[in-house]
Amino acid sequence: MKIGIVGVGHIGKTLARKLGAAGHDVKVANSRGPETIEADALASGARAVTAAEAVADVDVVILSIPLNRLPGIAPLIASVPAGTVIIDTSNYYPFRDGKIAAIEAGQVESLWVAELLGRPVVKAWNSIGSASFATKGMAPGIPGRIALPVAADRDTDRKVGMALVEDTGFDAFDAGTLAESWRQQPGAPCYCTDLTREQMLAALAAAEAARLPKRRDLGVAAITERVGDGTTNPDAEYGVRLNRALFM
Repeated sequence: MKIGIVGVGHIGKTLARKLGAAGHDVKVANSRGPETIEADALASGARAVTAAEAVADVDVVILSIPLNRLPGIAPLIASVPAGTVIIDTSNYYPFRDGKIAAIEAGQVESLWVAELLGRPVVKAWNSIGSASFATKGMAPGIPGRIALPVAADRDTDRKVGMALVEDTGFDAFDAGTLAESWRQQPGAPCYCTDLTREQMLAALAAAEAARLPKRRDLGVAAITERVGDGTTNPDAEYGVRLNRALFM
């Protein structure tokens, strides 16, 4: 498939490498210009382009940027054909994104994104830590393969999102509609806890919407105490142990 990725942070650059290695035609962009994109993001054949070029003439656009930057990309998405699949990997963290009244009042994060962009989205790759995503992918059928929830409202979008998750080395788990995607938001039992397909259904069912924000913020506080700030990612094993203790 022809894929444009906007954002080359920890998740975005791993997406570029993995999807390129899987044989997809990948373009990547950031907010600072193609000349600033580091070589490791391009190691599997992805091409560095501008944001406008990244969303042009592609089958799939993956937005891998902080949620508070999505309003800036919305005008570009408005020009993308209706049949293009839009995948969002973002999560809401008030300390970074500023408080968003609708989400604070209970709106599901991916529904807020879809409303902002004016079109349906797929929610995928938001529920795995960057270190696990970079290092723990496995071939299909290997015991212990991590599963990632994928939520979408359109069947075509869901099928594409799930196929691409599989291409990155993880079992894709159909998590239902965007209205149910709160079950994969920060603070939920499946969020960055590296569960298998067999464990995922129970984890999604066990999520409690009212408790997610407090658990999310406890996780940020613990990471900040350990590494000095809330934006530096801890190593994979510490992050998984912490999130399992707090969220499950």
